[in-house]
Amino acid sequence: MKKVFVLLLAPLQIAVASEANYDEAKVPDYVLPEIMTFESGEQVESIDDWKQRRSELLALFSAHVYGEVPKLAEETRLQSRVTREVAGFLDGKAVLKEVDLTFPEESGGPAIQMLVISPSGGGGAPAFLGYNFRGNHTIHSDPRITLSEAWMRPDKEGRVVGNRSMEKSRGTSANRWPVEKIIDRGFALVVMYYGDIDPDFDDGFENGVHRVFGQPEEAQWGSIGAWAWGLRRALDYLEEEDGVDAARVAVFGHSRLGKTSLWAGAQDERFALVISNNSGCGGAALSRRAFGETVKRINTNFPHWFNDRFPSYDDDLDALPVDQHQLIALMAPRPVYVASATEDEWADPRGEFLAAKLGSEAWALYGKRGLEAGKMPPPNQSIGDSVGYHLREGKHDVTDFDWECYLDFAERHLQ
Repeated sequence: MKKVFVLLLAPLQIAVASEANYDEAKVPDYVLPEIMTFESGEQVESIDDWKQRRSELLALFSAHVYGEVPKLAEETRLQSRVTREVAGFLDGKAVLKEVDLTFPEESGGPAIQMLVISPSGGGGAPAFLGYNFRGNHTIHSDPRITLSEAWMRPDKEGRVVGNRSMEKSRGTSANRWPVEKIIDRGFALVVMYYGDIDPDFDDGFENGVHRVFGQPEEAQWGSIGAWAWGLRRALDYLEEEDGVDAARVAVFGHSRLGKTSLWAGAQDERFALVISNNSGCGGAALSRRAFGETVKRINTNFPHWFNDRFPSYDDDLDALPVDQHQLIALMAPRPVYVASATEDEWADPRGEFLAAKLGSEAWALYGKRGLEAGKMPPPNQSIGDSVGYHLREGKHDVTDFDWECYLDFAERHLQ
């Protein structure tokens, strides 16, 4: 018998794109597309069935949301060159490397600067891989980390803080990247600046990797697809990096980069673990709830993030063939962690929890436990097994509490 998930609440009062709904009573009745039912209507009954269904879901997300990766991009591998190595980083606890990832000379593509910080002693450590928002030099104040000269988004005060004239920007995002704690727990940290892959503004895709691979067609990738592609190319390099065990890499992202980490983890099963921090609409939150940031709002404000087909569902979410619980399911049987914050209603914490809970259905096929809680946990309590979740007190951010949960989860699954 076909199962549906229906939320019996008052009908949604359709709002203009500039408005947001924070009232549970205005969440619409909705029926979610199923995880374990093929488009043909047949049921998934085995792991082999799931592998086929997984391919089907991946194709649907590619075609209708994040965009298909151009064939040339899938075939392209970046060249790597170590530009700096510091053996005594963090008072001898770690080795720091700066690595340039570049396109073949004839393509004329951008250079991507990667920062690899691994525990001293070698041996190949498990690692966290993710993007930062304002340059590698912002995650730690050490002056040996090269200042980025790439384009930067202005901060809340309209200042651009990521160029060589802004030495004071060093370490300004260190609160989000507890480098020493990560190293002390036996993990490496690999970061890149997301703007090196694709500048985060609607420029008609004239810059970044799109300049190399051409103007995307309707069903092809936007910026999130390009950023996810960059994470996959970083993993290519890590397969050759002595300080990192590429078979034990957790891909991590916050906010729009949490959407990116989920999409990268869905596409590339080499990622051993996937973490979404406050990723919201287009990330871990159910689209059909239309709570906080909606599909219409995100496509209006950030038309470059997704493919050009996704906006056709702005006013007709029932026609969208996928929803985000299915995206979470694409990580199975690998572990995945979803985190929300109490004051981040824009990202719809309840929608993130529900997607993680409902997506857990895929892990049962493998005899694994996902997220089995009947209701959202109280703040600051980590729950779940192969699918982890917490609701942290506070705002849209990455905190020490978040990282403690991620380190504990990764320790359990990767060490």
